[in-house]
Parts: sequence; C-alpha cells; structure tokens
Amino acid sequence: MTSPVGLIGLGAMGAGIAATLRQRGHELHVCDARPGAAAGFAEQGGIACDSPAQVAAACEVFVSVVVNAQQTEDVLFGAQGAAAAMKPGSVFVMCSTVDPNWSVALEGRLAALGILYVDAPISGGAAKAASGQMTMMTAARPEAYAKAGAVLDAMAGKVYRLGDRAGAGSKVKIINQLLAGVHIAAAAEAMALGLREGVAADALYEVITHSAGNSWMFENRMAHVLAGDYTPLSAVDIFVKDLGLVLDTARATKFPLPLASTAHQMFMQASSAGFAREDDSAVIKIFPGIDLPTPLSSDKT
Repeated sequence: MTSPVGLIGLGAMGAGIAATLRQRGHELHVCDARPGAAAGFAEQGGIACDSPAQVAAACEVFVSVVVNAQQTEDVLFGAQGAAAAMKPGSVFVMCSTVDPNWSVALEGRLAALGILYVDAPISGGAAKAASGQMTMMTAARPEAYAKAGAVLDAMAGKVYRLGDRAGAGSKVKIINQLLAGVHIAAAAEAMALGLREGVAADALYEVITHSAGNSWMFENRMAHVLAGDYTPLSAVDIFVKDLGLVLDTARATKFPLPLASTAHQMFMQASSAGFAREDDSAVIKIFPGIDLPTPLSSDKT
C-alpha cells in the first residue's frame, strides 16, 4: 500500500496529476481554492481537504501545483498554511514556474523547519499530465529524492534529476518557457501574415505542419486559432509572467535576449488589449487587418 500523497491546485495540470496518482495507486488528499473543486475530485476517489494545513497533516509528500511564487507562499505560510502542519522529514514538491533564486531561498526556509524540498517545475500540458506522460525538471537533496522519488516517477513520464540542490530545475524550466513563448509568438506571426496575404488558414496549417518550418507550438496552438477557440489551457498572462522571469534572470548578468524580449512585449500587448485570460494563442489578436477564423467558419476542433 502506497503512503498518502497530498496535492494542492486542481487546475488544468494539477487535476491531471491528481488523476494519474490516483490511477497509480496513491491515496490522494487534495485541496483547491475554488469552492467545490476538491469535492468534485473526491467523488471519483480521494479525500477532499479544507486547507493546505489539513492536507499537510495527512501526508509526508505534499505536491503544490499552483500558478506562481506568491500562491506557493500562501500555500506554505498563509492562513492555515502547510508549513506549520508538515511533519519533520516530510517533502514539499514545488511544481510552479518561479524565479530560480526564489526557489533556492525556499529550500533554505523549509530546511530550517525540518522540511525537505523538491524544485520540480513541470511541462507537457493538461493532456500529458492526465496520461502520466508530462516532463518534470527537478533538483533536490538526495534525502528528498529518497522520500519523494516514487511519487515523482508516478506523476510523470520523464523525471529529470538536474542537481542536488534547488535551483537547477527552475532554471531549465524558464529556458523551456523562453522557447515556448518565442515559438508561440512566431507561430502567431506566421499565421497572421498568411491570413493577411489571403492564404486559406486551414491550407497553411496543413502545409506548415508537414514542412520544415513546423514546431510543436505551431501545430498545437494554431489549431486553437483555426477552431476560433481561445479557452485558456495556458493563458496569455502565463507568458507575461514566465517570459518576465526569463528576462529578470538574464538581466541579473546583463545577458541579452532579443527574441524573448520581443515575444514578451507581444504577450504584454495582448494582455493590455483585453486578452489576458484567453488562451496564449490569442497573441495573434494583436496583428491588425486580419480576419481570424471563428467556430462557425472552421471545421477544425
């Protein structure tokens, strides 16, 4: 019988991770800020908790899948936070995209409380999270891996161990986000030019996805554009945040990132234009003079 695992954050990725862990035999104690989310998960198996502290009291491995560093702070140190309830020697697994220096500091703060820490950002999207095939970029002390390793392996298809101290996982994740953000922005620019030049959107998509110019982000995100569906699987403001972290990291050592800077400005423009909470593919909406596909004008889903 596997030991209980705690998880907070039942969003697009967190819900898939929780379902995967449950399917692989772990007893799940879950919590989410949205009313009813934890109870809905518990209806399918698992235990709904009212607070991070209640989750932490029941589990020696606590997985946090919230949006950013501030939400992680609230999970740990806010009202009914997990840190005060975690047993000495238990492990906090942090899956958010954050400033690597903040992650390093958090490891030290938790160590002072006797709590182990895994710097463990994730990638792959909701579908791969739900199928147990996502990627984890981790860094942790050996004793943290010893206690949480089986849970990490149950969560993901690939668990990269990048260092024996926090920080390396978050550094690799923001580099991944640099590429992801630039690729989405470039894909949107290419599709926008095609539309402006009168190329049929579905024909352009078909050709590019079978040609050397394709990227995973073009294939995935431009399908959303063809469908006219900007339901946020990953929102515009996620890349405002993540590319901001990329630029902050590079700025500290005066390292130039011209493409990341341009992509960040594109997402900032989309956010300020009112598309902040739409799917990140909505960055295409910043381009003038184009008629975007709508749900009624496209057969794509």
